[in-house]
Amino acid sequence: MKTREQALEYGLSFPDTYLDAPFHDNNWQLVRFRENNKAFLWTYERNGYINLNLKANPDKACLWRDSYDSVLPAYHQNKEHWNTVILDGTIPESVIKIMIQDSYNLIADNPSKRIYEAVKKIPYGRVATYAQVAEMAGDRKMARAVGNALHRNPDPETIPCFRVVNSKGELSGEFAFGGAGAQAHLLQAEGIEVVDGRVDLAKYGL
Repeated sequence: MKTREQALEYGLSFPDTYLDAPFHDNNWQLVRFRENNKAFLWTYERNGYINLNLKANPDKACLWRDSYDSVLPAYHQNKEHWNTVILDGTIPESVIKIMIQDSYNLIADNPSKRIYEAVKKIPYGRVATYAQVAEMAGDRKMARAVGNALHRNPDPETIPCFRVVNSKGELSGEFAFGGAGAQAHLLQAEGIEVVDGRVDLAKYGL
């Protein structure tokens, strides 16, 4: 892969992407993810070569830089999370495609969606803790994000967030599910005992 056209064509092959030139300068052409309008592939010519700016996890960003002389800390972007890839012919096309795909995956990732999908997997008559949902969604450290996402539940009919309790088995605030005692009523309807605002995790937990 040596040309801008090849890079853009590959970037645009991913779902829900579009081409943008936000600086009114054709030297800078980006591919964005439509859902959040974030760019995951920046292309521009510099020093006679087409350059790509691509997002990467910090550890992986350093690995790519150590592996290829033409992968550098990003030009004009956060150098911890972005790399510049110089299309000078020294990097195998398969590797460049992996880096572009990784960048797309990072930009397109939606933690809330992963959380909702995890909650859908909690079986009828069972509960899970915030930490367990976070782990099911791919990152145990984002337990707080689970609570935030569930309070914005866009589809309570299919995302049973009432099945999520804290690490002690305690229910959420009184009005989190539509009124005082609503969560308890929903759990009891599935045969789950609620005693003093708490569920026995040993009996009903995952």
